[in-house]
Amino acid sequence: MYIIASFEQSIFLELAITALEQIGIDKRQILAVPLDKRTEERKLFDSMHRADGVSLFDGAAVLGTCGMLLGAIYGMVLAWGPILWGLIGLCLGMVVGFLLKLLFVKRRNRKVTKEQISTEVFLLIDCDAEEKKLVERILWENDALGIAKLDGFVDQ
Repeated sequence: MYIIASFEQSIFLELAITALEQIGIDKRQILAVPLDKRTEERKLFDSMHRADGVSLFDGAAVLGTCGMLLGAIYGMVLAWGPILWGLIGLCLGMVVGFLLKLLFVKRRNRKVTKEQISTEVFLLIDCDAEEKKLVERILWENDALGIAKLDGFVDQ
């Protein structure tokens, strides 16, 4: 039986491995696999095949609409008329909205990469069925993020 657990890279991972060795699980039955972290920055613009759910154009659309409305209203009393001032307000509102959203998304992405708490190490334990409950308890007590069990796995 295999038990797979995910951990953050911390002292709790070392404590879990030590506790597993103390209950009689050999070092050859434990496999720890660290994951590489992302080195490049996340992309701001979505492509046709990848989207992160964050739109840069929603703020531009809202502020563009507000600018167009205000431009058309105040264009009634200004020299160039409501149509031209509405178009000017639309363009200015869209640029300001896009730049504000771009600034907020860049700041959020920078904060997420600095504070990134994710699964960094997978731990694979080969144990007997009678040791299963004890191994699971040790892993949960040492702050495992998640545990999976492979029962009846046959080598091929």
